[in-house]
Order: sequence, then C-alpha cells, then structure tokens
Amino acid sequence: MKRHIRNRVIGLAAGTVAFGVISACGGGGGGGGLDVADGGIRGTGSSVGPVSGFGSVFVNGVEFSTDRTVTGDDGISGPDQERRLVEGMILRVDGEWRDNGLGDASTVEYDDTLRGEMQVLAPWDPISKTAMVQVLGQTVRIDSQTVVKGMTVETLDNFNGGFVRMSGWRLPNGEFRASYLGLRTQSNSDDFDSLNEVELEGIVSGLTGTDFMIGSQLVNYSGATPDGLVLADLKNGEAVEVEGSLSGSTLMAQEIRPDDSRRYLRGTEDDTEFVGPVSSAYSQSSGTFTVNGITVRVTGDTEFDGLSGPDDLVQAILVQVEGDFESDGSVTAEEIELREADSELEGGPAEEIDLSARQFRVGGVFVQVTPLTIITDDDDDSRLSLNDLALPRELEIEGIERVGSDGSIYLEALKVERDDDSPDGEFELTGRISEMVGDRIQVLGVNLYINAETEFYDILRGELQELVDDRQRPKVEVEYQFIGTRYVIDKIELEEDEDDDEGDDD
Repeated sequence: MKRHIRNRVIGLAAGTVAFGVISACGGGGGGGGLDVADGGIRGTGSSVGPVSGFGSVFVNGVEFSTDRTVTGDDGISGPDQERRLVEGMILRVDGEWRDNGLGDASTVEYDDTLRGEMQVLAPWDPISKTAMVQVLGQTVRIDSQTVVKGMTVETLDNFNGGFVRMSGWRLPNGEFRASYLGLRTQSNSDDFDSLNEVELEGIVSGLTGTDFMIGSQLVNYSGATPDGLVLADLKNGEAVEVEGSLSGSTLMAQEIRPDDSRRYLRGTEDDTEFVGPVSSAYSQSSGTFTVNGITVRVTGDTEFDGLSGPDDLVQAILVQVEGDFESDGSVTAEEIELREADSELEGGPAEEIDLSARQFRVGGVFVQVTPLTIITDDDDDSRLSLNDLALPRELEIEGIERVGSDGSIYLEALKVERDDDSPDGEFELTGRISEMVGDRIQVLGVNLYINAETEFYDILRGELQELVDDRQRPKVEVEYQFIGTRYVIDKIELEEDEDDDEGDDD
C-alpha cells in the first residue's frame, strides 16, 4: 500500500516562488490532489480523518470520489448529503487510494462526537489561541486548528447555552480536542438529528439496572436500542456513545453503541490511515504506542515526517498513521506524520497567488497549500478554495515550517482562515529564528529588520543573539510591517517552547 502520507513538495526553486517540480491539480479547500507519476492502487481499506476540502471530499490528503451518500444518523446521512459536510468533520472512508492523490470511496460515514448545549468554561485566549467549553459535562478543548462555524471563536461567550455539534478526539485525560465545532442556527438547524437531539460519549460509571453516569451526566437506558453491544453486558469502565433526548437533567437514551474508537477498527481490508492524538506514548521496550485505541507498532522501516523518531511520540500530540492491520488488531506503521502546527502567520492580503503550484505569499512568507490544508472562514455556507484568497482580506495561517531541497524555508499550511477584516499593513508570525546577523533576523524564510523603535519583550537583544549563536533556533513571536523596501520589526517576544510539554495533562 506504500503511499507517502502527503505527496511532499520536494524543492524550492531558487529566486522564485515555485516550491517544487510537482505540478498540482488542486488541493485542500476544493481542488484535486497533487500529481505524481504512478497512479496505481496503493491502498485498499479505511481512511479516518478530518475533511480538508471538497471536490468530491478530501480526507488525509486523498481526494475520494463518492456517490455523494453519507451514512450515519446525525442529520448528515442519505443521498446527496455530502453537501452538508464541513471542513474539520471527522469521516471514515472505506475504499481505495492511489499515489496520485486520488481515490474511490465505497462508503463515507460521519458521526458527531458530542451534541448538546455548550457552556463556555474559558473564552478564547488570543495569546495561547485556545478556549475551553463543556457539552453535557464533557470538557472540550478548542485550538487554532479547530474549524468553528456559526460563530467566531472570539465570540464564543455570546453563544453560551447555544446548541452545538462537535467532532473530535478523546484525549488521554478524558477531555476532548475539537476538530470541528458548529453552532445550530436558523440557517443550518436541519443539519441536526431531530430524533436523537443530544449525543454523549465517555466512560460508564455507577451502573444500575436502568441508569449509569458518564462524567456528571445521568443516563437512563431503560428504553435504549443497542447497536454493536449487548445491554446485559454493559459494565463500568466501558466507553460508549449515547444518543437520545434530555428529560430534565436526565439523558433518556434511545441508542447506545461503542464509542467513536469503533471507526478506527479494521474493516474488510488490511490497509489503514488515520489521524488522532497519541493516547499512550511510545514505549521502547514494546516498540509501540497507541492512538484512538489502536496499538501502533514502530519498526526499523517506519518513516517519520515532522518527527525525529519514535521518541517524539508523546501523549496528546496529533499524528497521522499509515500502515497495515495485523491479525491481533494492531497496526504496523509504514509512515507516521506530525499533524500539529509549529508556526503561525497573520496578516494580508495574499499575494503572488499561484493556482497551479498551490502557493502564495503573506508578509514575505511563502505558503504552500497541500491536500491536507483546510481553507475556511466563519461563513456557514462557504466552501472556500485558493481562488477565494484573492480578496483583500486578513488571513490566519497555521502550519509547519518546511525546508526545500535548496535550503529555502516555507510554511506548509494546515489551516488557512479568511477574516472579514481588510488588511491593515501589519503582520504577525510565530516561528523559529534561522539566522540573526546584525540588524537582520530570518524567521519562516523572511528577512526582518531591527531598528531603533523595535521593542524586545522579556528578552534582551544580546540574549537573543546568544541563543541563535548557540544554534538553539529560538521560537519567537514577531510583529512587523513593510516600511520602505523591507520588513521592519515593531516587537519581538521569545515564545515558550512547548516541545517538552506536549504530553502534559492539565
């Protein structure tokens, strides 16, 4: 099945904005996959991950052709329901995929992770770029890669008590990380399951003959229909999904099934690729780690992308695994790729847009779009493509710093969000310093200049120079603007390096 998780852009052309010799027929946000030679079948099995675009539907870097039918019972099912899918929703696709980034889906399945009223526990923090909400007593973490629809992430407080659906992953501490969060509004209320209004998943506790608890939520299952389990065998400690309606403070269950980890299980074929947070860190003694309840085996042939090796597989980081199911239900990994953003960029407009190469420039930083890139805004009805970035709008970009074959640096976008605001000539980026010579520093491949007005925050200029001279590549947040013929720094701040804290639970 060998197919590199993403057809990697393989080089930057010196002195130009062309990032590589691979031509593109589209990508995330509405186009086709990147073209490469060899279009033979490389995988036949299951692919589970967030939607990154449409054209039919992009999942895990593959554009799957579908019959537009989605299975499930959350209001997004039936013929022609593919149009109701939104970027960030986690799908299971069974089918086959090829080295040219195209595939054919035999089935497409969607299921909400949580659905119910939202209470805001911590509003959006523009510094950490995180927020925390609660749905039916379950804590949900929102970050800069979460696709939020029906509201802006900055205005979550205005929708406290609003009805939402969430698609995401359970974290090692029992909380959830949201890939998609959508508010029920008048314009999209028919997208929700009218019969089973609320949905909850978690660990069973306090089980009696008619009731149990999931966290702080009481569930009455006396009238529930089981799906994939036997109610008589239900036990404390089991992870389940419950759908039904609220009667006072009690969730009256109408359906009970195993939790969302079921979507990662082996189907009729051995090949698989899936995305999820590491739930159990890599163990050198066993040569394994776990994601979404699946034991993943690392061998000497396993390739890593964005990770230096298996020791980087710590708790809670988001990864994509490609491999083969073994007879015991484990997966032997052929490739493991990091799906966490390590760099950020804000500003606009997008310039030098190259539709064929799927790239553009913002604030001097070259940005590459791939089939994994989500392009979105806060318009409930919009499915954006690279074409839509031509409007003079502010952009927020999350991505991974990449180095081309000639040493040139660019930002590979995981998510591009278009704002309603017009550009104000100011830019902000977060990334690692690759050079600091005199008044010039280089971050994400763009030269930024220090002048007499530049403010150093929480670090002295000399201290920053020492870090660079020691080859530590410090991570900084830089506010800057274009003055005269170059980009000039207004403020530079040393960012806390979270590499050692990825697996910590709060």
